[in-house]
Amino acid sequence: IAADCTAYAYGDIHSFMKDKITLIGCPKLDDVDYSEKLTQILSENAIKSITILRMEVPCCGGIVNAVKTAFLKSGKMIPWHVVTIGIDGA
Repeated sequence: IAADCTAYAYGDIHSFMKDKITLIGCPKLDDVDYSEKLTQILSENAIKSITILRMEVPCCGGIVNAVKTAFLKSGKMIPWHVVTIGIDGA
């Protein structure tokens, strides 16, 4: 799961996407509750792990919160981790 701005800030974003299903969005600019859709995805699929790719800016925290909420609502806890990209692309 990637914040859409990570693709512009991190040139090697494809390394996170290889052989993975990728969801991309912006919790600040998109008018949608990601936690609802993620809850449905978690409930209906056998997902093995989740990587969240976000920027270091505060608005990207919404993606992490949506995943946490989806875990609680779906009743599933799977391995997950967060990768934070700096505004300098590192």
